[in-house]
Amino acid sequence: MTRLVVPDARQRRPIAIDLFAGVGGLSLGFEQAGFDVVAAVEIDPIHAAAHLYNFPHCAVIPRSIADLSGDAVRQLAGIGDRPVDIVIGGPPCQGFSLMGQRMLDDPRNGLVREYVRIVRELAPAYFLFENVKGLTQGQHRGFLQELVETFQSAGYRVVQPWKVLNAAHFGVPQHRERLFLLGAREVSPLLEYPPEQTAIPGRRRSGDALPPGPTCRDALGDLPDAETFDTRLDGVWPAADAWGSPSDYARTLRGLDQESWHLAYRRRWDPELMTDSARTDHTPISRKRFRETPPGRIEPVSRFFRLPADGVSNTLRAGTDSARGAFTSPRPIHYALARCVTVREMARLHGFPDWFRFHRTKWHGARQIGNAVPPPLARALANRFVAALGLRPGAPEAVLDLGDPSLLALEMSDAARRFGVEVPIAARDRKSGARKRKQAEVEAHRGTHVAPRPQTE
Repeated sequence: MTRLVVPDARQRRPIAIDLFAGVGGLSLGFEQAGFDVVAAVEIDPIHAAAHLYNFPHCAVIPRSIADLSGDAVRQLAGIGDRPVDIVIGGPPCQGFSLMGQRMLDDPRNGLVREYVRIVRELAPAYFLFENVKGLTQGQHRGFLQELVETFQSAGYRVVQPWKVLNAAHFGVPQHRERLFLLGAREVSPLLEYPPEQTAIPGRRRSGDALPPGPTCRDALGDLPDAETFDTRLDGVWPAADAWGSPSDYARTLRGLDQESWHLAYRRRWDPELMTDSARTDHTPISRKRFRETPPGRIEPVSRFFRLPADGVSNTLRAGTDSARGAFTSPRPIHYALARCVTVREMARLHGFPDWFRFHRTKWHGARQIGNAVPPPLARALANRFVAALGLRPGAPEAVLDLGDPSLLALEMSDAARRFGVEVPIAARDRKSGARKRKQAEVEAHRGTHVAPRPQTE
């Protein structure tokens, strides 16, 4: 007699939907913890294209959530009536100045209201809301309290007190603080924030028993120097002897061990290809200043931070959008080389594995990283939700092909056409940006200008 084997329901992979997904930092961390991210909503076609490349099994929805309903997301994700376990994402919020009015009613905070609406309509067991640390300070705290009350009115309990988490305490070689709100539907078990996992190298606190986290040298020390390759290439094949000995952290990002994939779907990729390695053409004057800047200090003219080999990076930022000048994000100076780090080196400092790729230009690639939640931090948070759901998903056997590499080279208008949407973001004024950078360099050489913000190269 054949015995019917009933699968253990606790081993299923829970479902997540990522709003304001960007390139997919949260998506990757949650996938590594055992979630299936079935849909990613991202209005920027450039980011949506990169997300589609890295997550070919995910339904990418290149629209504003203001134009979507919960039912529409379900339909586009192809999940029918299946319950959603969690909604994740970090909507922008900007309005805090209206007197005698709830700040959540400020039109500039409309996307936050839409986020709450989508959560209400999808009715997930949990939600994760990510935002900047500044939301917990000054008058912004009033807005944060309004947001918590709005989630409560939608039927969710918010874990309090809320917490700001530093990625450097979760195995990321970067000082990066972000606010995370964790919410549970009234019928779902409440959860706790993940405990810190690593101490910040060079900043160990008295009595701290945590192991030190990875350093900038751990992140970058094994990578071949991109300066030895063609400036225009976003991917190169270094000789085998060009790679250095990897740290444990670098081994994980290079996928050298089976455990490197955690509970994510493995991808087919070429580990000998070093992608996102386009160089920056620094002037000899800039290189001299970079060389003379001590590690861990700020170069006084460009205001770029020089990485400390045995410490962590400063916060990697996204730069400015087209409306604010389209400046490249202020990438830090390499700890051993007189140049700014490449996009691939930024990815290492952020916790992205080497198979994960970004737009081939430095501007788009850097802003994709600067806007993302570091995957190791996202994974630590996701593990808490898996535990609260009472699940124990296993590593999937399927190996996925990555998307078409042409997705990573699209201009904004081409990306919009690829998805059949209108261009939602103004095109970058490259000539204007180049003129501003050149003028800043000339003025700095004359000794008449010190950049107030680290925006130019």
